[in-house]
Amino acid sequence: MAEKWSWTAVSELLPLLLEGAKTTVIITIAGFLVAGLFGLLFAMLRRSPSKIVSKASGVVIDFIRCTPLLVQAFFLYFALPEIIHVRIDKYAAGIAALGLHYATYLSEVYRAGIDNVPKGQWEASRALNFGKAQTWLRIVLPQAIPPIVPVMGNYFIMMFKETPILIVIALPEMLLQAKLYGSANFRYIEAYTMVGLIFLLLSLPSSYLFRRLETKLNRR
Repeated sequence: MAEKWSWTAVSELLPLLLEGAKTTVIITIAGFLVAGLFGLLFAMLRRSPSKIVSKASGVVIDFIRCTPLLVQAFFLYFALPEIIHVRIDKYAAGIAALGLHYATYLSEVYRAGIDNVPKGQWEASRALNFGKAQTWLRIVLPQAIPPIVPVMGNYFIMMFKETPILIVIALPEMLLQAKLYGSANFRYIEAYTMVGLIFLLLSLPSSYLFRRLETKLNRR
């Protein structure tokens, strides 16, 4: 016999899921910041005039990209502490796993944006005796980033939807909260349905905000 939907279960579950959603959002934002910073670093290393640096960074990027995020989370939380003899917090491991994994994808996005900057802009910066830091901060990045905002927004939403993978390191995000409640009360239908709805309700506004940001940047 089909199990009936229980609004009582939903009312009990909702505070737990909202707490899990808070963790999920924090992990996503922190992971995206890590991905953005390391993605830019990887992109700059790939453009290095040194072939050794360029190829070495390419190998690192390919290695990270070609191994599953699940395995990377396991390694950072369970294996790495055994190697370096330092305990790693589950939040730090989760943020690092998400951030480094998606940094490899954002590096290609950055490269596309940087390659789109006209060569004349680089030559103009040299003519003005700009240093490397000035060239990147005042000339290149302001022109390279606006066109890639939509793609970066897509990766942000993808990261958000991949946070349930971090259940493997017992990070208390939404899916773990739903699983624990379902196991204790045998109310899996409500638990997993509500998780899906909350993901949807948070993803749609994020997508809208990135579209608005893209429009605003294109007007400049």
